[in-house]
Amino acid sequence: MEEVAQEPVPARLLLVDDEPNVLASLSRVLRHEGYVLHTAENGPSALAVLEREPIDLLLCDFLMPEMDGAELCTRVRQQWPDCQRLLLTGQSDLAATVRAINDGHIYGYLAKPWDDDGLRLTLRQALQHQHAESERKRLEALIRTQNEELATLNATLEQRVEARTQELKQTSDMLEVAFQELRKSYVTATKVFSSLLSQRFPPRYQTNAKVGALVQAFATEHGLDEKLQHELELAAALYNLGKLAWSDRMIASPVEQLTGEQRELYRRYPTTGENLLMSLEHMEGTARLIRHHREHWNGNGFPDRLQGEAIPYGSRLLGLAVDFIELQRGMILPQQVTRPRALELLRKFSGRLYDPSLCRAFIALCQDKAPDLESHGRPVTALETRQLQPRMVLAQDIRSTSGMLLLHEGKELTAHLIEKLMLLEEAENQRYTILVYREDKDDE
Repeated sequence: MEEVAQEPVPARLLLVDDEPNVLASLSRVLRHEGYVLHTAENGPSALAVLEREPIDLLLCDFLMPEMDGAELCTRVRQQWPDCQRLLLTGQSDLAATVRAINDGHIYGYLAKPWDDDGLRLTLRQALQHQHAESERKRLEALIRTQNEELATLNATLEQRVEARTQELKQTSDMLEVAFQELRKSYVTATKVFSSLLSQRFPPRYQTNAKVGALVQAFATEHGLDEKLQHELELAAALYNLGKLAWSDRMIASPVEQLTGEQRELYRRYPTTGENLLMSLEHMEGTARLIRHHREHWNGNGFPDRLQGEAIPYGSRLLGLAVDFIELQRGMILPQQVTRPRALELLRKFSGRLYDPSLCRAFIALCQDKAPDLESHGRPVTALETRQLQPRMVLAQDIRSTSGMLLLHEGKELTAHLIEKLMLLEEAENQRYTILVYREDKDDE
């Protein structure tokens, strides 16, 4: 008899908020997502649900009576470490939220009021991250078991040793794939977090995606090492984290028009961004790049007045990309400048603000490549949504009109995802142009 494939078990979510209307809104948004939903109005009630029900993901409010969200997440981490944890917060103290995320080992947080699409996407990413972590642990346990078995087979026939070695290699390859997927999910989650932070800025000032495309294109073109590329990708997504505490008026003001007090606040944003990231695992290198991306080659920058090659290479590159984009968006001078004029200004200040050799290479890249710089050196094709086919691979991130990350670069399309994009086009009354990697037959 043929084995009957088991139906996938739906993810089990626990929603916790002391406001019934918030719980009702969350349940309504997630009702048709295929999840099993449980709700609780406070921390003790949530713990009671966890005692009797297996829960895959906890989404709880930050501020609640009796037990706040940070304490609840810490308790859940201690008793049910495999339960993924996210925080729902309406507070404006970002530093307190980051500390809560670190203390509770929380996957991330969503700000109130939330965006429904962003909520769904974040939950899917959190569950994918949980699945990847579970698979990694399973594969590590499998490797340990197989290593023990290999030790007992040392005296057996050479053919059996060779066969077992091949099995181990396959398992090791699977573990590497799982690790790379986990790392990719970490980057994707950072981009999702970045897209949420971008909602604080006017659309014209949401620069992270363009800065990220520039530094990735440069890194690929010049063969920067993998670790630095990874840190640069995260730094480009989070470099303006320190601006979140600014007033709306200051955010919308070009640097050249800031007052004395505002300039002092402006000069502190790289260190504020670094401080917010230093408590997070694996972000030390990224935080260092963000701290120094406003240093100048001649030593007149900030915050530490580093000079020349004392400035980290990644910070010098990030600073160039940020200035190039922000000049064109009108964030530095009182007016927007054209792309050629921006390149001219970079060339003018080479040797004073910028590393001369790095500046020449950066300008050459911008002059030789298309403005979007999203292809990373691989051939791409621009298609309308109706022209997409399953198994095509995205060559750039897809974002909604509000700047929300929908699908990340490198994602393989399915018929379901293509249908979702077409429905989104109808809902937003616009047409997307999608870049996908082209598989040239001559290259096969």
